[in-house]
Amino acid sequence: MEDQPTIMVTNDDGIDAPGLRALVQVLVSRRFQVLVCAPDSEKSAMSHSIKWPDPIAARRVEIEGATAYAIAGTPADCTSLGISKSLFPKIPDLVISGINMGSNCGYNIVYSGTVAGAREAFFNDIPAISVSYNWFRRQGKVENLTLSAEACIPIITAVLVEIKNKTYPLRCFLNIGLPTDVANNKGYKLTKQGKSIYEMAWSQVTSDMQGGKMLSTMTMDTDSTAPIETGALNLSQDHLLFKREVLGVKLNEGDIDDADFKFLQQGYITVTPLGALSHAEIGCHSYFKDWLPSVGEHPSESSL
Repeated sequence: MEDQPTIMVTNDDGIDAPGLRALVQVLVSRRFQVLVCAPDSEKSAMSHSIKWPDPIAARRVEIEGATAYAIAGTPADCTSLGISKSLFPKIPDLVISGINMGSNCGYNIVYSGTVAGAREAFFNDIPAISVSYNWFRRQGKVENLTLSAEACIPIITAVLVEIKNKTYPLRCFLNIGLPTDVANNKGYKLTKQGKSIYEMAWSQVTSDMQGGKMLSTMTMDTDSTAPIETGALNLSQDHLLFKREVLGVKLNEGDIDDADFKFLQQGYITVTPLGALSHAEIGCHSYFKDWLPSVGEHPSESSL
């Protein structure tokens, strides 16, 4: 067992989330050494935020076969602490963030705490994978989270072999998407980050319990039966309450051919290498290269 690779698991759904528990259970069954350093509560859509400058509490949690801590922080905090050797005595060979209940593709990657958990390891030259299951409008099943974890094992094993051989590239990390019907997936597909995004709307509400429950990474559970007036607030025109609504996924007609969400919808397990630089699209830099020198030559604001 001591010779087995060490994998650290984090997420943004919280340490009690079924996706994390399913992943840990499968990893333990494969006799990996498993560490868990995950948020003590739901931290979805936290992106790469960190808690600063206050101390962060870590509480030991019993998860069979793993050494686990619940952290009062964000996913990025959890990864940072977990790989620092301050909490655990060794640095993990691989960090896996997930399994998230909700896809993380396209522009939604920017919002994702799940992806941030892997990105933080990437910042520190530790191989990392973020994993998300396309749980959508109650079509998903909790048992599919275990199937999703098992579907990732060949990739995890292959990555660990490359790490052992010192041939794994540290210039990127992997973002894996698992289709809703993961049991009948069409296999792995190498993809690129596309431009899909959840369409959002806002509605005014009279209670913080009104409306559907927002699931992980902004997927709306429209079957929520939460009472409308429970916990109602005494609102005035100076104190209003609004709630996000998810209308659906907006696909960009000009998206790339190998976009992640497109193939995820088709039933593939998408594997997308990611970095952390936010380069503008081709043509933008050239435009501003010509535009910027002329700014000083423009007439005054009166010409607007």
